[in-house]
Order: sequence, then C-alpha cells, then structure tokens
Amino acid sequence: MTSAWQPGAVLTDESASTGARSRLAKVPQVTALFWIIKVLTTGMGETASDFLAHTVAPPVAVGLGGLGLAAALALQFRMRRYLAGVYWFAVIMVSVFGTMAADVLHVGLGVPYLVSTIGFAIALAAVLVVWYASERTLSIHSITTPRREFFYWATVLATFALGTAAGDLTAMTFGWGYLLSGIIFAAAIVLPALAFRTGTLSAVAAFWTAYVITRPLGASFADWMGVSHDRGGLGLGTGPVTAAWAVLIIILVAYLAISRADIEPTDR
Repeated sequence: MTSAWQPGAVLTDESASTGARSRLAKVPQVTALFWIIKVLTTGMGETASDFLAHTVAPPVAVGLGGLGLAAALALQFRMRRYLAGVYWFAVIMVSVFGTMAADVLHVGLGVPYLVSTIGFAIALAAVLVVWYASERTLSIHSITTPRREFFYWATVLATFALGTAAGDLTAMTFGWGYLLSGIIFAAAIVLPALAFRTGTLSAVAAFWTAYVITRPLGASFADWMGVSHDRGGLGLGTGPVTAAWAVLIIILVAYLAISRADIEPTDR
C-alpha cells in the first residue's frame, strides 16, 4: 500500500488469508488515484445525467441509465477478478443512474432535497446493517463472493444517491451554490481522514464517509463548470464537461489497467 490515506486498506477479513483475498478480490486497492478517479466519476455522472435529461425525454433517459447500469453490473459480476476498466465502468453507470434516481424523486415526484437526503441516508444505513449482519464484515477487501459483491454495489449505489441529494440540498435548498458547496465538501472530505489517523473513527466508517462525500464534491464542481452564468456556473455546458471528465477517467483507468498499480503485489 502506497497512498497516504487508505482506510479501506487496513480492513481485514478473518475468514480468508491475505493471499486468497488478493487473488479473488473484485475491488481495487484504495490509493490516492482511487479517490481521484472516484471524484471524476461523480462529476461525470452528474453532468451526463443532466445532459441526457435535456437531450432526450426524461423517462427515456432514466430507462437508458437503468439499462446501462444493469449491463455494467452484469459484466462486473461475470468477471472472476478485478479488472480496472470493467470496475470503473460499473462505477460510472452507478453514478449516472444514482443521479437520476435522486433527481426523479425531486423533479418528478416533488420530494424535497432534505427529505430525500434523510431517506437515502436511512437506506444506506439499512444496507450496511444487513451486510454486516449477513457477513460479519464490511471490509472492502473481503469482496470475494457474489453475495458480498452484491452488498458492496448496493452500498455504492446508496452512497451515490445520498451524495446527489446532499449536494443538491446544499447548493439549492441552502442556497450555497455549486462552487461554495464544492469547496465545503472538499474541506469536509479531510475530516474522516484526520479522524482515522487520530484513531477516533474506524477504518470502515472513515472509508464509507469519505466515499459518500466524494459524490457531492465531484458533482458540485462539475455542475459549477457546466451550468449557465445565471445559475452561478461557468457556462461550459453539461455535454462538454461530461466529455472532458470522461477523457480524464479513460486516461487514468488505462494507466491502472497497464500498470496494475491498484492490485495487490502478490496478485500481479
């Protein structure tokens, strides 16, 4: 492990040896590059969802997002081990569909952002409780069985939906705007790292807290770049922002696929 902060990396699975986990794990090592790509996928998912919603009819956009998510997860579950391109494609589709799910509640059903934020937080807590009750571990390095992988992706989807609602809550309901929201979430993501370093927050709690925060962090800055000037943004457009962030993701994931820098050394 080489990154400065890898809370997930210290999680252990008592039921399997380190070597066995390395050979079977379906998720990457948690490195600095993991967090960078994660933030990029959240921003891309936000603007891609908005672009689709304004390009095609919203029901069609949601349908396409759902089909894309199903295909990405089906491919991920078919893999016998972690592959960078497949894994991050699934994360991107979770980001897109998670954004749509949160937006449907507010735009389509009129649910206030505060209510949806609380609702998704409860849903996330419920998934984690059931996961732990079933597997007795929430270690991201114990994702070696289909059931654990199911819990992992259910948690990821819940975090994206929660982060989307929380970001919209601060930007819209609280009136902070996209740029200020992004700055605040950038500061907030440091807190679980510090808490983990000082021993006041467990590795599991620190990892998933940071994971949730990356969603409104990336989405806020992506929205700020894409939305019009009268909405407090740079006015670059959601399409160009989506494309630009996608290029960055492709470059970084290609690097990981070639270098295998996010795979345990014993598994290379």
